Amino acid sequence: MNTKDGSFDRHRAVSAAVRRYPQFELTIHRLMDRSESFRDICEELADAEFALSKVDQAPPALREARRAEWQELIDRLVGEVGAAVLNADAARKSGINPWPPR
Repeated sequence: MNTKDGSFDRHRAVSAAVRRYPQFELTIHRLMDRSESFRDICEELADAEFALSKVDQAPPALREARRAEWQELIDRLVGEVGAAVLNADAARKSGINPWPPR
């Protein structure tokens, strides 16, 4: 389902972030456009959520350990997304342009 230009991955990444922080949807889109590191975090979050959704397909002996690992990663990434969004939003409200010109 991946498209040549990566729009499917971008959509999944944006969706993962917006699901967690819907009140910052515009900020998320702006960060996605301007920050490669933010895009990477959101893509990792989307991938981790997908992996967690498939954890029941893992062998029974590994299931709970994998579930805990994926959930821990998701929690960490959600925190990173939140910090980036809150910092960007606070900077915008204070009149500081947190994004370099394109």
